[in-house]
Amino acid sequence: MDQELFGQRLTEALRSKGFKQVDLINVAAEQGIKLGKSKLSQYLNGKSTPREDMLAFLAQALETTTDWLSGTQEPDSASDQPQPSDTQQNNKQDQKKTVQGNQEAPRMLEYKKSSKLENVLYDVRGPVVDEANRMEEEGTHVIKLNIGNPAPFGFRTPDEVVYDMSRQLVDCEGYSDSKGLFSARKAIMQYSQLKGLPNVKMRDIYTGNGVSELINMCMQALLDTGDEILIPSPDYPLWTACATLAGGTPVHYRCDEQAEWLPDLDDIRSKVTSATKAIVVINPNNPTGALYPRAILEEIVEIARQHKLIIFADEIYDRLVFEDEEHVSIASLAPDLFCVTFNGLSKSHMVAGYRVGWMVLSGNKRLAQDLILGFDMLSNMRLCSNVPGQSIVQTALGGHQSVKDYVKEGGRVRRQRDFIYEKLNEIDGVGAVKPKAAFYIFPRLDPKKFNIQDDDQFALDLLREKRVLVVGGKGFNWMEPGYFRIVYLPRRSVLGEATERLADFLSIYRQ
Repeated sequence: MDQELFGQRLTEALRSKGFKQVDLINVAAEQGIKLGKSKLSQYLNGKSTPREDMLAFLAQALETTTDWLSGTQEPDSASDQPQPSDTQQNNKQDQKKTVQGNQEAPRMLEYKKSSKLENVLYDVRGPVVDEANRMEEEGTHVIKLNIGNPAPFGFRTPDEVVYDMSRQLVDCEGYSDSKGLFSARKAIMQYSQLKGLPNVKMRDIYTGNGVSELINMCMQALLDTGDEILIPSPDYPLWTACATLAGGTPVHYRCDEQAEWLPDLDDIRSKVTSATKAIVVINPNNPTGALYPRAILEEIVEIARQHKLIIFADEIYDRLVFEDEEHVSIASLAPDLFCVTFNGLSKSHMVAGYRVGWMVLSGNKRLAQDLILGFDMLSNMRLCSNVPGQSIVQTALGGHQSVKDYVKEGGRVRRQRDFIYEKLNEIDGVGAVKPKAAFYIFPRLDPKKFNIQDDDQFALDLLREKRVLVVGGKGFNWMEPGYFRIVYLPRRSVLGEATERLADFLSIYRQ
């Protein structure tokens, strides 16, 4: 089934029926059929096609045929197009008469979400998670392997960090400078210098309520309608969502599973156009756990140099690196280009709830003077990031780095990484590349064995059958079916239980 043609015909059938998306979702709910907003948006945008049972429902609800809707039947004339039914036309006429006969009839008012959200997906907290929450409310225990949130799994904030924040709370009641506290930015500047970022001054550092806020700020400042930005696939989906919300066009370049999920340089080159303004590099990568070697980063810099692209470097996991591998900041290789590097404490210091992130401008800032004014404007508009969080940056970056204990040989995160990698690869039909960093793994299901057509459906089936919550590959803008992400922050006993349930589930599962 051609995805784009199906999307076009589904849109046409909705229009002919006089339905909005919410109407179709409500009809599905009345019939006990699970059809979420995110999934319907994917259908309409030509990003995925339904299974046979869902196709049959859509055709029935929209009063057309599965052959026409799927594109296997071409319309011979206008009469073959979906038309409003007699009942629908009579209802409209009755409604018209009622309104004419009774001018006092109340008008139903429904507030709709902005059209800017039509193509925005964030399935890390999407429909499958909603179903998990519903199950938990009914008393079902779910093993959650979907979000990289360290605290629920027993990772503690270093004591000195908690102590320092508590001692400074009374001094954090007012706004700070919009870019952040002097002490925080000074510590970030020194850390950036240690990472080799060139030409970094105090004025080049912006603190944020996590990196997420700063990504959104950058996309809003940079992108106009029609501008393109290169983003890896698979990616952390916030990048694609923020670029879309800003009116830009995300263009995904492929990372190659056969090359341990490193970026495909030829694919990057093929995706650059005259409309391309920037490239995003997520290193270490979420969701694959890949760590990019210096040689790959140098090639990406050369592509950016040739096409005059801004480099956005998401390096939030730069301290969660295994086997004594070296993390290289791409900005350190590009002193002649304009680079924006993102980092923070959420992952390295296990303080995700504190929302402590930052971005650093480096390299040739003369190329981006007007854009930097845009950064300043948006930074000023939000007044400042949370000040108590900023107050611990100096202590966190300058004190004992407890993350090193987690990733060294025998450390908890490293042992859990090794455990989940081995257990997944023991399951018939499952394969996974061993992560070199972060705390995610991105397994693949054998497409011939399991016939996976829809990652979301797989994740939903696994949740309902075995009470294990994962995120399907589409949630990370990876459109090849049969992939999903696991967060291996839980202890090995929990990971062992989860993989046993997965193995039992896959022993009979076929889509």
